[in-house]
Amino acid sequence: MNFEGLDPGLAEYAPAMHSALDPVLDAHLNPSLLQNVELDPEGVALEALPVQESVHIMEGVYSELHSVVAEVGVPVSVSHFDLHEEMLWVGSHGVSLRDLRTFKVEHEFDAFSGSLSDFDVHGNLLAACGFSSRLTGLACDRFLKVYDLRMMRAITPLQVHVDPAFLRFIPTYTSRLAIISQSGQCQFCEPTGLANPADIFHVNPVGPLLMTFDVSASKQALAFGDSEGCVHLWTDSPEPSFNPYSRETEFALPCLVDSLPPLDWSQDLLPLSLIPVPLTTDTLLSDWPAANSAPAPRRAPPVDAEILRTMKKVGFIGYAPNPRTKLRNQIPYRLKESDSEFDSFSQVTESPVGREEEPHLHVSKKYRKVTIKYSKLGLEDFDFKHYNKTLFAGLEPHIPNAYCNCMIQVLYFLEPVRCLIQNHLCQKEFCLACELGFLFHMLDLSRGDPCQGSNFLRAFRTIPEASALGLILADSDEASGKGNLARLIQRWNRFILTQLHQDMQELEVPQAYRGAGGSSFCSSGDSVIGQLFSCEMENCSLCRCGSETVRASSTLLFTLSYPDDKTGKNYDFAQVLKRSICLDQNTQAWCDNCEKYQPTIQTRNIRHLPDILVINCEVNSSKEADFWRMQAEVAFKMAVKKHGGEISKNKEFALADWKELGSPEGVLVCPSIEELKNVWLPFSIRMKMTRNKGLDVCNWTDGDEMQWGPARAEEEHGVYVYDLMATVVHILDSRTGGSLVAHIKVGETYHQRKEGVTHQQWYLFNDFLIEPIDKHEAVQFDMNWKVPAILYYVKRNLNSRYNLNIKNPIEASVLLAEASLARKQRKTHTTFIPLMLNEMPQIGDLVGLDAEFVTLNEEEAELRSDGTKSTIKPSQMSVARITCVRGQGPNEGIPFIDDYISTQEQVVDYLTQYSGIKPGDLDAKISSKHLTTLKSTYLKLRFLIDIGVKFVGHGLQKDFRVINLMVPKDQVLDTVYLFHMPRKRMISLRFLAWYFLDLKIQGETHDSIEDARTALQLYRKYLELSKNGTEPESFHKVLKGLYEKGRKMDWKVPEPEGQTSPKNAAVFSSVLAL
Repeated sequence: MNFEGLDPGLAEYAPAMHSALDPVLDAHLNPSLLQNVELDPEGVALEALPVQESVHIMEGVYSELHSVVAEVGVPVSVSHFDLHEEMLWVGSHGVSLRDLRTFKVEHEFDAFSGSLSDFDVHGNLLAACGFSSRLTGLACDRFLKVYDLRMMRAITPLQVHVDPAFLRFIPTYTSRLAIISQSGQCQFCEPTGLANPADIFHVNPVGPLLMTFDVSASKQALAFGDSEGCVHLWTDSPEPSFNPYSRETEFALPCLVDSLPPLDWSQDLLPLSLIPVPLTTDTLLSDWPAANSAPAPRRAPPVDAEILRTMKKVGFIGYAPNPRTKLRNQIPYRLKESDSEFDSFSQVTESPVGREEEPHLHVSKKYRKVTIKYSKLGLEDFDFKHYNKTLFAGLEPHIPNAYCNCMIQVLYFLEPVRCLIQNHLCQKEFCLACELGFLFHMLDLSRGDPCQGSNFLRAFRTIPEASALGLILADSDEASGKGNLARLIQRWNRFILTQLHQDMQELEVPQAYRGAGGSSFCSSGDSVIGQLFSCEMENCSLCRCGSETVRASSTLLFTLSYPDDKTGKNYDFAQVLKRSICLDQNTQAWCDNCEKYQPTIQTRNIRHLPDILVINCEVNSSKEADFWRMQAEVAFKMAVKKHGGEISKNKEFALADWKELGSPEGVLVCPSIEELKNVWLPFSIRMKMTRNKGLDVCNWTDGDEMQWGPARAEEEHGVYVYDLMATVVHILDSRTGGSLVAHIKVGETYHQRKEGVTHQQWYLFNDFLIEPIDKHEAVQFDMNWKVPAILYYVKRNLNSRYNLNIKNPIEASVLLAEASLARKQRKTHTTFIPLMLNEMPQIGDLVGLDAEFVTLNEEEAELRSDGTKSTIKPSQMSVARITCVRGQGPNEGIPFIDDYISTQEQVVDYLTQYSGIKPGDLDAKISSKHLTTLKSTYLKLRFLIDIGVKFVGHGLQKDFRVINLMVPKDQVLDTVYLFHMPRKRMISLRFLAWYFLDLKIQGETHDSIEDARTALQLYRKYLELSKNGTEPESFHKVLKGLYEKGRKMDWKVPEPEGQTSPKNAAVFSSVLAL
């Protein structure tokens, strides 16, 4: 055979392998097929092999010459079964499709002028590689032939960068091709794309050549065979599966009748199939006659009460969301009841279903991660009241890095912190204290509606320290729950206290913001955050040479340090806390006396205790979790022993039972078992500063207070009682990736403002789910799913130590003229006239408002099987332009705010068609607009809201939501709802302006000045048509005519012959004149 065009190494192995065989040509073959092929005298014929038909392998090509029937009559190099069509693909120099029953040619592709090396079929594509005839013989063709089997014709060939000898489809994510050369080069590419040289890999065979290649059915393994008889296996995982349903082979068990082990009949999970049954022809006891037996299937379990509660009936069919408390079509067996109500710590779910596959069943429903289900209307039809029946405001979780929502709520319900933060205002663009104060103001105004901390988290993402500490989570990590939330929130807790402490030390404020500086909180020395949270300490280092060094320091929080004890010894929480505060440790430190690092004994003494004691629990491993679990068990047994076993088995222990027993007044009600389980944390702790700079810490109970008197702790010098105010816990839920929730003791002042009552109550805050809970639930930690992360203790009567008055720090000067951030802005481009001192708005004044937005992150959605779209995560918008126009006076309709908002975040879509914002408008280097910071414009709007103006606009609900403002409903006049009929569609501003005002606006793009002025004119038209709201029936007829006209016009405004807009109206001439 002629080897000049082939790899010369092919000729070196056949003689060595088959030296004793002589070449013989198959009699079935047509000799004319091999006219141009030189047979080597040392060729090989495998006549000695026991096969029905002779199979010949010629050296160099190693092609099998199949002769299934004489009619085929061609040398076959590759074959492939088409299982779906019951056809056979056969390859020689071309590829032919043959019927498996008759072997007749159905279709044929003339692939290569030489011979075919390999081909493969996947889906609608066929790819082949081979040799082409050249002047000097056969040469490997680097163009792969690709054919579309739907039209049975060739498509664009694929050029590769290796000499293809073998190829296979690997359809994992796409229809990729693996092309292999005999020298071991491997390239992956798409059959309809371009090959990339970067996708070339190399297989290191033992021999110099690869002789065969194949892919497993599961597409997880590649096998290469080389000329030395070695097989190389490549996989994408340490334990691949080689077919789609791979499992270990199950072999029949040998007969074990004579050697069966004894069976324990008392085991509930014992499989009865282990009991051998002898083969017999007699009638078995279980073979009851049909007349004496009746099928009795297992009774269906009762319907879950949650399903019945949430069911909505349509006709005779009920619909309810799946509470996911059971696996689909599976019911866990309950083979036995609990042996003891006390032994809940060692219980293992009897069913394997409940033990392994559904760990989230242990998580109480109210603690599970809550998500917002979006519709085509966004959030408008989502029922937040179902999750929050209180008047306190929740926080929405869909914003990036919203894992800190629970800690924001904790800080908000600390009354001194709430007042202090809202009194703060500075000139920094990204100040966390300012943004947190704005968010607290929204929480104050809300009456149960959820808020979002988008502006606060936007500023949080810009702080370099937050990124350096790893507090900024990527969207993918947050969605998948990859981050350790417990460790993350504890780092965030330390970061936010430090950052607020630094922000509050800023005493220099600009003239426009001066107003917060005179707060009663401020002092010339430390910040009030330092006064509230800081603990002053003395760190003593004693070297072995006797030299002692004392340094003063302070810390804003403490981290629990657990004893290394596995004996089950009882430790009070106070003991562990004292060990953590007065920490003694041996470590290497620099000694000035020895002038080198020496082993030193470091001790910590407390000089001054904080008003708010913050503790990071540091339960980050199973070791700490086992310690909490063990101490809770010991505390539970001690509590049972203390009460003599007389503990109620449920929470409904009637107080009347004690009265019937004649118990005297003042005797504490015996707690229930449920209230004592998983409890190690005390509700109060007592701390006393000793004269020798020591610290005594002990648990403080209501019984101690009754014994010593309620004022005992305050009368004695240096004695303080701290009450538990909040606990932040990490919920372990493998189904959702876990979440963070907070138990918060809401004080009297918050209930007085929101509900007009004076009492204290514990609440669960789980993003926008808020629910009152029993106080014992705040200190119960089932370490299987509920792990403590952060604790907040506050001194008794803390609020009486501080002045809690809030003075609005925003003054009218924020509305006066300010400089633009844009370097290229010129006065000729000014689009607004700032307010004069005599134009300052008053309560009830009208202000036209419109805002434009850009997109920071695209919407994430999925398409359901019925064709409807389901929004997983909405697009993240950012305000880009805010315009306010005068609503009355001689300059009515003239804007006094037209700010473009500078952003440091990447914009993925400027939405120019709808916003009018173009790339470069928000860049301070090239923008010609009046560019400001978001904080500057936010302060202007906050001042307008606080002064009591009424905003007129179209779709203001979305505008205020993206700007992150909470506006009282009586200060919003939205033309969307003024010109709307119940259960009808909302009408666009463009159509309303055309119908009522004969104005054609929003021709090419939207302009916020035009939209705000048009909304003002529509409101004037509304007052005119409804006679200031006194004739609703006549206005209803006007709306009916509007909707009838809209249906006829398909809600489209006719194309204008000459474009007109409010800019051409007479009112705009006054702008040019000014």
